[in-house]
Amino acid sequence: MNNRNRIFLTLILAICFSVIIKADDKHRQHLARQLSIYNNIIKELDLFYVDSIMPEKMINKSIDAMLRNLDPYTEYYPEDKSEDLKMMTTGKYAGIGSVIRFHTDKNTTAIAEPYEDMPAYKAGLRAGDLILAVNGINVEGMSTDSVSDLLRGEPGTPLALEIERPGKKGKMNVTLERASIALPPIAYYGIQNGNVGYILLESFTDECAKKMRRAIIDLKKQGAESFIIDLRGNGGGLLNEAVDIVNLFVPKGKVIVTTKGKIKQSNETYKTTNEPIDTVSPIAILVDGQSASASEIVAGSLQDLDRAVIIGSRTFGKGLVQSTRQVNYGGYLKLTTAKYYIPSGRCVQALDYSHMIDDGRSSRLPDSLTNVFHTAAGREVRDGGGIRPDVEPKSEELSTLLYYLIQDMAIFDFATEFKLKNKEIAVADSFVISDETYADFREYLKKRGFTYDLQSAKMLKELKKLIEFEGLATITKEEVEALEKKLHANLDHSLDHFKKDVKDLVADEIIKRYYGRKGEIIYSLREDSDLKEAFAILKDNERYRKILTPIK
Repeated sequence: MNNRNRIFLTLILAICFSVIIKADDKHRQHLARQLSIYNNIIKELDLFYVDSIMPEKMINKSIDAMLRNLDPYTEYYPEDKSEDLKMMTTGKYAGIGSVIRFHTDKNTTAIAEPYEDMPAYKAGLRAGDLILAVNGINVEGMSTDSVSDLLRGEPGTPLALEIERPGKKGKMNVTLERASIALPPIAYYGIQNGNVGYILLESFTDECAKKMRRAIIDLKKQGAESFIIDLRGNGGGLLNEAVDIVNLFVPKGKVIVTTKGKIKQSNETYKTTNEPIDTVSPIAILVDGQSASASEIVAGSLQDLDRAVIIGSRTFGKGLVQSTRQVNYGGYLKLTTAKYYIPSGRCVQALDYSHMIDDGRSSRLPDSLTNVFHTAAGREVRDGGGIRPDVEPKSEELSTLLYYLIQDMAIFDFATEFKLKNKEIAVADSFVISDETYADFREYLKKRGFTYDLQSAKMLKELKKLIEFEGLATITKEEVEALEKKLHANLDHSLDHFKKDVKDLVADEIIKRYYGRKGEIIYSLREDSDLKEAFAILKDNERYRKILTPIK
């Protein structure tokens, strides 16, 4: 390069650098101006507004509103809510150790599922118990989030509850001590269908990869020759834990995730760093629309590396990475700092939060605009819409009847009464709802006055409005009236038609009262269509290999 060219290039670089500096200065000046305006408005309100303002509440609300304009994952946690963030990342909190649920009919919070060997369980609290007061504070009508805040606290601190128990007159006073509660990331694992190791992974919290490793080794000792990892409903968690779980099945040194953000510190490459424990056993991964983030990293990476067959329905599509930064006065900001890319180079992010419309909704990337990538073996996979399973068994949608039964808490209350009348039931893997019990449930619903609205009837009302608007009411009158008569909700007909589904829901709730979460899982696996498909594929080596082979 001659001197003239060097001088010219130096001038060009200087001009570009100057433009960047000026743009950066302008951005900082604009930011300072807006912050000054905001600060001035708060001061004016505090001085001159007709009533006293609550600065903390007002500013926290404004922060939440500001962050909602970015994406659903960028959140501010003030000091008094920092424990919520800790629970998300570690699965640990201090409280009574029970799932709670708001009981609409009773207008208070109910104990839904006390964890075994935790304070609530040890104190004798049962599913169905109604919480009336916490440390003397009346909680009737209070949201479950507010009640949860009252139940949590420092480990070892006392807690006084006023309880109302179904089937028992009067109120009960229960005293217990809060304890550190660690929610297990693996809800259940065991041998299924002869020699298949099944693992239900519900979260990606601290050290879940180590627990997964121990589960796999234990299953191998029990004779497992293939594995099913159930990630359905798993909303994700820690990225490094997801990478370590993938590492259990793929060789050391493989690139699993690459993150790319606005600043250099957000750009990272995550590789497998340990020797795997199994690189040959067939694997099936179960996913659904609630499988997100770290779940998609595990499922997507094992798909990209042709190491597992993915079964179920398309995953959520969260390709964003969050980091946590401490801010003033003990608060934390969890913010999106990067997008992640799995081995094929694709990002699974489905929603474009940079172009939200006025009501806060974001558009989903249409399939026609997604890009084709390739797995290690050359199979086609796509970006932009979650992980698409290799096999998609036909899924059954929740009927209107079942939705209303769950919302009404009818099944929850029936299970409470059933437990009061029956000291024991058959074990979870053989328990069935007898026709006699189902008849009792039908009668219970009628005495309760249970009703529900058919969606088809609601749509017919809208259709009638459109028919009238278009001047067709007279010529369609007979047909519409005939259809209206047939679309009245018929409880007996619906309970007959959806008998199997209703029985399953009732059995599921009853089993929890006797055998807890583990029993509920064991029962639910008996008629699981995705699981049956996974068994069939893992038992058929030729079909398994064919799925993982590119179409020529």
